[in-house]
Amino acid sequence: MTDFKQLKVWQKAHDLTLAVPPREELYGLTSQMRRSAISIGSNIADGRGRNGDPAFQRFIWIAMGLMAELEYQLLLSRDVEYLKPKNYEELLRSISEVGRMFAAPRLKVKAASVVTK
Repeated sequence: MTDFKQLKVWQKAHDLTLAVPPREELYGLTSQMRRSAISIGSNIADGRGRNGDPAFQRFIWIAMGLMAELEYQLLLSRDVEYLKPKNYEELLRSISEVGRMFAAPRLKVKAASVVTK
């Protein structure tokens, strides 16, 4: 879904992360993934409940950032063997599906902002 994996700085940061966390961090990582996943839907709801398309668009961008964060957390979980590769792939497909769905609200918001100018 995202191209952060192509960045050298991300690759080095990931290597560092793999070298540091003890296996006892499973529950901390699981908790962080839940918070990220919950925040995706929460930001969509929050943005939609605000007044106007610019606010909604801002919250959509935040939700997209949270999806990239969750994608990394899932990849990390797979790499430290907390998550089975099959489960990782299933979750990654879900993230991709949600990401594709984000295109519609963004385009609608962009179209509305062009019309009002």
